[in-house]
Amino acid sequence: MKKEQNRRKKSIVDVPKPFIKWVGGKRQLILQMNDYFPKEFNKYIEPFVGGGAIFFYLLPETAILIDVNKELINTYKLIKNNVSELIKSLKNHKNEKDYYYEVRSKDRNPEEYNKLSDVNKASRTIYLNRCCFNGLYRVNSKGQFNVPFGKYRNPKFCDEENLVAIHKALKNVLLINDSFEKCLDFAEKDDFIYFDPPYVPISRSANFTSYTKSNFGKEDQIRLFNVYKNLDERGCKVMLSNSYSDFILDLYKEYQINILYAKRAINSDGSKRGEIKELLITNSF
Repeated sequence: MKKEQNRRKKSIVDVPKPFIKWVGGKRQLILQMNDYFPKEFNKYIEPFVGGGAIFFYLLPETAILIDVNKELINTYKLIKNNVSELIKSLKNHKNEKDYYYEVRSKDRNPEEYNKLSDVNKASRTIYLNRCCFNGLYRVNSKGQFNVPFGKYRNPKFCDEENLVAIHKALKNVLLINDSFEKCLDFAEKDDFIYFDPPYVPISRSANFTSYTKSNFGKEDQIRLFNVYKNLDERGCKVMLSNSYSDFILDLYKEYQINILYAKRAINSDGSKRGEIKELLITNSF
């Protein structure tokens, strides 16, 4: 299904859809974002692909998906190149607490973890994400997955139909494990680049997320702004999401700033899971 069809229906297709739950995933915001997507573009580039909700909505014919998270990109590559073996591995997992912690502990011994096949690493990534508490992907400073067991009755860690659909969607997609700046090696005039970086925290308690062992700070946000500006000067169509914060409002003040409303689903305090403002920043296209 091409992006024009998705836009015309103004709905979110069942498959393909993100195979992994990701903090800050854009699936819930797609219909708000729809009117801001460029009507036409050459290739699509997403340097913080995460769960890939926007890619799966647009389904561009040519795309480059980049992420600094090595385990995530390995999983995308396995779905693209060896989905049958991945599905076979996923079917072997069990929704049991002791088993979950056994699988989770495999990255505590780097030497043993590195002996795992890429299929088993990808299978582990999906299984842990689907069975962990709140679907929160988080690692500690050593790069170890550290989210507790989620106690779900029947988590769908082997969605075979969706994985096969993703496999087909990734056919003409280049997958790269690198920092967001890698997009500069590929971006050309009229390409569409969408950035969904780790957000600037709007409170002390909001800064709880680590997708990799290296956090994303203010200096990284400034580096990202410089990349955004470079792409704008090249004639690219550029879009960026971030938190509604004075820092980001000031940093991108020369661009078009739009406000979206997101439901914050992940918070240890249920009373604080509510609607919050987010920024969607575009250049002129």
